[in-house]
Amino acid sequence: MSKCEYSGFRGKTNALLRSYLSDRYQRKLINNSSSNTTTFSEWGKIKHGVPQGSILGPLFFLIYINDLPNIIIDPSKLILFADDTGVIITNPSPSRFKEDINNIIDNINNWFRCNSLSLYFHKTYFLEFRPKKSYEIDIKISCHNELIKKTKNTKFLGLDIDSSLSWKKHIDQMMFKLSRACYAISNVKHFMSQDTLRTIYFSYFHSFLSYGIIFWGNSAYSSNIFQIKKRIIRIIMNARNRDSCRQLFKNLKILPLKSQYIFPFIIYC
Repeated sequence: MSKCEYSGFRGKTNALLRSYLSDRYQRKLINNSSSNTTTFSEWGKIKHGVPQGSILGPLFFLIYINDLPNIIIDPSKLILFADDTGVIITNPSPSRFKEDINNIIDNINNWFRCNSLSLYFHKTYFLEFRPKKSYEIDIKISCHNELIKKTKNTKFLGLDIDSSLSWKKHIDQMMFKLSRACYAISNVKHFMSQDTLRTIYFSYFHSFLSYGIIFWGNSAYSSNIFQIKKRIIRIIMNARNRDSCRQLFKNLKILPLKSQYIFPFIIYC
């Protein structure tokens, strides 16, 4: 409740939230598959945390972790999105880099302890960004005597990020999903009009293609995505495999991949 008050919930609003969160109890449901029985634990009073499954739960959770970025000192940055958290640590000196990592891990660990939280080590990874030809820094990061796993790629907010930022793995997975969409449209094109196929393109293909394009759109591997995009344009327009797609894009009023990559920068920059 102190965090709610710090965030501006005072007076009657604070009293209303306090009554909503106070005197809550929960119990666990235990299923025994061998005997096909169900057992309930004893009711326990909730002393901290946010109620799960409630409409206000996500709001309370954001208020609960809202002060977490305050423990990170520039030039390091903390990225929060719902319950996904990432820390970006930058330092050209390997020795200072190790020192910054240890300090930030200690600060995060202290914040967790003060807020009755714990780090989930099975979903916590350390990823070192570096050029392909540079040497890898020999560093081990631990917290509570638990070693944080070092990896060469990880998934964050639906994007597969690798240590060299080549985006190869992410694009490979995209190609698999987009190829399936291309196959589906080729099967139904004989039963639908061109306008309907264009609508299907925007609802499935285009929306999936647009996600995170500002990150991977300039990758050397993005040309493979463009080949699939041209293939689906030819399917919609009933064109031959070697027909130029330049005019086809104009007729459908669909941006080519490079233009689609530049478009978000024009809007937001």
